[in-house]
Amino acid sequence: METAMTGANFRLTTKEFAVLEIMLERWRAFADPIVPMLEEKLSKAEVVAIDSVGSDIVTLNSRLVFRVDAGPAETRTLVQNEVRGPVGSSLSIMTRRGLCMLGMAEGQTAWIEQADGRRESVLIATVLYQPEAARRAVREKSRDEARRPHGLTLVYSAAADWRPLGERAGMRQTGDDDPGPTAA
Repeated sequence: METAMTGANFRLTTKEFAVLEIMLERWRAFADPIVPMLEEKLSKAEVVAIDSVGSDIVTLNSRLVFRVDAGPAETRTLVQNEVRGPVGSSLSIMTRRGLCMLGMAEGQTAWIEQADGRRESVLIATVLYQPEAARRAVREKSRDEARRPHGLTLVYSAAADWRPLGERAGMRQTGDDDPGPTAA
């Protein structure tokens, strides 16, 4: 019998590996037909730290463009549970396709054996968004901003006759130009 996924190497983050291990434990109890695919994914995976996963790798909550066989390009967000995204915009790792895509790189192709024996190829065209890469970009940006020599500069533009806080201002009168009570 052929394996459920062929032709691919997978890079999983430590978090994703743990998620798949828990899925495997739960699904073994129900003799789910996806168990061999999960076992294969876990045995073939290269586990990497979350901060060092490449930005071209499909991780949980990544937005990607892929093709199945010679079909049209599809765009989805890879999620853990189907209920986590709007209908038609997400793909759960609890499906054969979603599980297959997890850990694949841009340009990589894998073949999935479906439950009915059909084989289909899955090509990762591009990873549009990866949460780990986005997190790194934000960290780098804040690190770069912290390296600025002066950052924001406080500029005093008040008049020279300013008084310290708390000091009471007296009544301003310029000379003796008061017309007196007769002006009313």
